[in-house]
Order: sequence, then C-alpha cells, then structure tokens
Amino acid sequence: MKDHIYQRVIDIAEFLVAAEATVRGAASAFGVSKSTVHKDLTERLPLVNPRLAEDVRAVLDTNKAERHIRGGEATRQKYLDISS
Repeated sequence: MKDHIYQRVIDIAEFLVAAEATVRGAASAFGVSKSTVHKDLTERLPLVNPRLAEDVRAVLDTNKAERHIRGGEATRQKYLDISS
C-alpha cells in the first residue's frame, strides 16, 4: 500500500472515532468519496491497524443502527424550515 493511502486510512479512522462521525461526514472532511472512505475503513484498515479497525467498526455499527432516526430528523428539520 502506498504511503499516502496508508496515512489517509489512519487519518480517516482516527477522525471517525474521535468525532463519532458518519462515513459521509468523514468523506466531506477529507475531500474523498463515501466509497473511498468505506473501502479504507472496512478493507484496508484491518490490514494496517486491527485494533483501530475494531473501534471504527463500533462507530460504523452505531451509525447503521441510528440511521433511520437521523434520516427522519433531517426530514423533520427540512419541513420545519420550509414552514417558517
């Protein structure tokens, strides 16, 4: 794995864990696609740093469990803003 990719994988993983961010939020913060972030975190990170990969997996699992709530809240906010 090239050095810049290795460093990006670590940086994104540390950001995701520290901020408890979403894949979309991490992609935006690092200027890469959601697909790149997902591949980095699920395929490359376990090869680079298995311990950090476990922490990332916990955050990703939490985000997946809460995504239906986030989507509903975003829609609620949208319609509150429109009616105001």
